[in-house]
Amino acid sequence: MDSTESNLAESDAVLRIETNLDDVSPEVIGFVSERLFAAGALDVWHTPIQMKKHRPGTILTVLCAPTQETAIAQIILSETTAFGLRIETVRRKTLRRQIIQADTPFGPIAVKLGFLGERLVQASPEYESCKAAALRLNTPLRTIQDAARAAALEAEPSQHTPRSSTQP
Repeated sequence: MDSTESNLAESDAVLRIETNLDDVSPEVIGFVSERLFAAGALDVWHTPIQMKKHRPGTILTVLCAPTQETAIAQIILSETTAFGLRIETVRRKTLRRQIIQADTPFGPIAVKLGFLGERLVQASPEYESCKAAALRLNTPLRTIQDAARAAALEAEPSQHTPRSSTQP
């Protein structure tokens, strides 16, 4: 990305909230992840680590808007074995996003478009939309995804006009 394009990306600040967990079951981590997304987390992931005394552990990481800090912290501290959290403000650059309905041989499929300035640089079929079509039509998921991506890229340029912006 050159300096002109970097100025065209959207920029904001989010919180990264993390904790190390060494005595919690994978089911609990999955449950907590669902609760965190429901509470407004932008992203949630867990990373395997080795902790002191050679114990296997997990880093639970959450990205959220600063306004969600209290709600996210309460979920992690009440639903896991965490005794504390690390909280940092991080800057990020994001593509402007728009969801379109791509016309495919399998029916309309939602596709997220990503724009750098006015230039379309990403077309990502939405998983749930592809999954529903794949199950309904007994067609491989990847086939649906490939068709949706191709249809989105071939769509009328007027459909590619960035009108809305929703962050991950």
